[in-house]
Amino acid sequence: GDRMWHFAVSVFLVELYGNSLLLTAVYGLVVAGSVLLLGALIGDWVDKNSRLKVAQTSLIVQNSSVILCGVILMIIFLFKTQLLTLYHGWLLTLCYILVITIANIANLASTATAITIQRDWIVVVAGEDRSKLADMNATIRRIDQLTNILAPMAVGQIMTFGSPMIGCGFISGWNLMSMCVEYLLLWKVYQKTPTLAHKSAKAEASELKQLNVKKESDMKPAEGVQLIIEKDVAGFEPQQEKEVGCAARIAEPFITFRDGWVAYYNQPVFLAGMGLAFLYMTVLGFDCITTGYAYTQGLSGSVLSLLMGASAVTGIMGTVAFTWLRRKCGLIRTGLISGVAQFACLILCVVSVFMPGSPMDLTVSPFADISARLFENEPLPTIASPEPEMIFATGMPNLLNGSVAPANSDPEMSPEPVPLISVSLLFAGVIAARVGLWSFDLTVTQLLQENVIESERGIINGVQNSMNYLLDLLHFIMVILAPNPEAFGLLVLISVSFVAMGHIMYFRFAQKSLGKQLFVCHTPDPKAAPDSSPPGNTSTV
Repeated sequence: GDRMWHFAVSVFLVELYGNSLLLTAVYGLVVAGSVLLLGALIGDWVDKNSRLKVAQTSLIVQNSSVILCGVILMIIFLFKTQLLTLYHGWLLTLCYILVITIANIANLASTATAITIQRDWIVVVAGEDRSKLADMNATIRRIDQLTNILAPMAVGQIMTFGSPMIGCGFISGWNLMSMCVEYLLLWKVYQKTPTLAHKSAKAEASELKQLNVKKESDMKPAEGVQLIIEKDVAGFEPQQEKEVGCAARIAEPFITFRDGWVAYYNQPVFLAGMGLAFLYMTVLGFDCITTGYAYTQGLSGSVLSLLMGASAVTGIMGTVAFTWLRRKCGLIRTGLISGVAQFACLILCVVSVFMPGSPMDLTVSPFADISARLFENEPLPTIASPEPEMIFATGMPNLLNGSVAPANSDPEMSPEPVPLISVSLLFAGVIAARVGLWSFDLTVTQLLQENVIESERGIINGVQNSMNYLLDLLHFIMVILAPNPEAFGLLVLISVSFVAMGHIMYFRFAQKSLGKQLFVCHTPDPKAAPDSSPPGNTSTV
């Protein structure tokens, strides 16, 4: 249900606003900004409440928001003409704002669900068995990849052969049913795993504040706990408590935000988390940006769907590679190998920028398109729809012929294979890199699961989500500043540079953790782990 909604909401917003991407862009900006600002607060809420309450609340809020959004969208689709005439269209604008707001709440609840289930519950269920934890992480990611293919296909077929309104009704009904099923499944897992009922005491939240104020504090942990207990028993004077309580309520979100980011910085896996976040600053993925570029290069929708399917297959291969590499080389080395594999595949994308057919033109300013629109009031560029189909249809055989016999006698046919040479290398690199990408993602996920203490698990993963969204937001801003196709090659080079920086950060983390044994690839021995790595990272070797 969640995957269906993520795919459909953008399509619905485009359909509502007359085939314009404005509402979709606003929605993406609101979602990214909300998680960036509220990620730490969501994680703190996950830490401070019982596991079952967090899972149930986030599940109900998420699905209820999607259902409500679906109902509002159905009303808009039905009565759009009437809404346009009421109050000079302001009522329709209010409906748009309401849809984006509720959809954003659904995304925040989805973030809370992901943190509590994939970062906390799964660790408790796996217990001390790290191999079981790795297998469970890989299985969840495979399911995620499969639903990422099947959900858009299902919604797309319904909207194609039915209507957007039918699609809204289907998604609302599906989320209503799935909410009941998921609720029962969560309850069964909770009942079968008694350890889920035992969570660190709320007093551990004070440990986070103590840790962030100063790690080198002279006060011993026992003395700090004793002080807190004495304060709770004494109760202070009522007036003082009221004053502190009033000020604390105003400052609490800001303090939590600060404490969360400081705690994230102080984590032993900080560099690994930052390395993962840097991978989000890229145009080398199957998002709307790369898809739009592919259309300008002559690839049809059917070919893009096949390429997306191939990327999902290589993503699943990455989850298999992760479990195999972890058994053979250990968790930290798996991340290092995965990073090298991803970067090696992305070299094809770099090569594609300089191949014939690449629209990259250094003589054209990357900001020419946006400056023309802002300062010269030029109209938006339009692309004829039949042209890409013609290029692709005639380009494929000519690409094959051109690679074998470059000396083509017909001058009109020689340019046709050019678009496919560059774009083929680009997508070959992107698809192949998914193996290393998902293996690396699973590595960092498990490092966070194993090395972050239970009382900070929610807030640290919340900040990690914020970092991911921050870099993702920067990559959208980068595209907004340089949207013309001639600048896409520069965006590719910048993206590969950020990927390289991310893996350099991870290499530094691995070097700190394993030292001279970093390149000694062997099956990890739990007994030897304490001698081969620092005490804070023994669980990751």
